[in-house]
Amino acid sequence: MTVPAVLFTDVEKTYKRPRLLGAEYHAALKGLSFEIKAGEVTGLLGLNGAGKTTIMKLITGLLFPTAGIVRVFGHSPADSAAKARVGFLPELPYFPPQIKPGEALFYYGRLSGMAGAELAPAVDSSMEKTGLKPHAGKRISEFSKGMLQRLGLAQALLHKPELLVLDEPVSGLDPLAIHDIRALLAGLNSEGRAIFISSHSISEAEKLCSRVLIMVRGSLAATVTREHWESSPGGLEKIFVEAVK
Repeated sequence: MTVPAVLFTDVEKTYKRPRLLGAEYHAALKGLSFEIKAGEVTGLLGLNGAGKTTIMKLITGLLFPTAGIVRVFGHSPADSAAKARVGFLPELPYFPPQIKPGEALFYYGRLSGMAGAELAPAVDSSMEKTGLKPHAGKRISEFSKGMLQRLGLAQALLHKPELLVLDEPVSGLDPLAIHDIRALLAGLNSEGRAIFISSHSISEAEKLCSRVLIMVRGSLAATVTREHWESSPGGLEKIFVEAVK
């Protein structure tokens, strides 16, 4: 049996917020169970506060569950064996503005443990795939939002991960940039990579994903396959609205 790219089993995450008298507790996730298959493109939809960002931080080992189990290719997300197989694009990627894109990628590649012999070709390949090579001589301060997203994707791709975790990858982009990134993600999936996308854009999820998870107040309200929304009147948008009401 193939090991899932991601497996959540009865996962809970509670945040503690200090108050003047005691503390307040907020349950961001409640008994969440799902899996992402290797090579699958899965979408994550939900209103603000539904738990989407918490899920992504648990997958990447930036947070730890209060209860339950999270596994990435069978490993704890904190293990190097899991981290080596995951690439992450946060919603608002940041890079030092005074340097050039190649310099940024070399820096992050070294942080990931990559060395010169493998790093230089990896940087070149990532820049080629994301359309950054014509802009190699520019400083990051000159980049548009779309170019910053491309650089964020290049960083996520450097070590050839088997799973890409992308938080709002097309947020704030113009139609041409959205088209280019959509084509890039489709190409990466055709190479066998699993992709997990959090988005507020239902239309983007419809175009890219084979399956979508709909979150409501920390719980999984629905799991919807492409076959389901394509055969349903109103499509994925109607299914989503009914799920979150």
